[in-house]
Amino acid sequence: MAKIGIFYGSTSGITEEIAMKVREKLGESLCDIYSMEEDFDEYSQFLEYEYLLFGCSTWGAGDVQNDWRDPVFEMELDKPDFSGKTIALFGAGDQVDHGTEFVSALGKLHKLFHGLGATLVGEFPNNGYSFEHSSALLNDKFVGLPIDEVNQSEKTEERITQWVESLRPIFVGSS
Repeated sequence: MAKIGIFYGSTSGITEEIAMKVREKLGESLCDIYSMEEDFDEYSQFLEYEYLLFGCSTWGAGDVQNDWRDPVFEMELDKPDFSGKTIALFGAGDQVDHGTEFVSALGKLHKLFHGLGATLVGEFPNNGYSFEHSSALLNDKFVGLPIDEVNQSEKTEERITQWVESLRPIFVGSS
């Protein structure tokens, strides 16, 4: 069974907590985990994995978290081939104070990796959230798992469990 690479950028620690919970629920022995700030050198590290989970919070006007900015820029320029890679996205946002771009960074990552040939999985229902706009909506679902620890922390564990269980057949198989 192929290892799963989890890469996350986290400024306030929320996305890191989500990454750790996802790893625990998928199985720690199945996942290698990388902080984009401390463990990441270049996007070629992504290409070492068939299965990838990318965690990124949204900042400013729907921008990716700081640790993602350079890798995203480099991949937009270099256009590496991600065909054969299966990617799921997760991230933190605040649907009340930043409801005009709630988890929009996930939409930017989805667009980037789809354009580079990856298969993207892990969509999540948008019911139970209240926000003005999100670039992470596609066909009325989020392109990944949105977590709002600021306003809905009581729903975090249930949402992570639901999402990981939807990914299990794809990332881990029936074993």
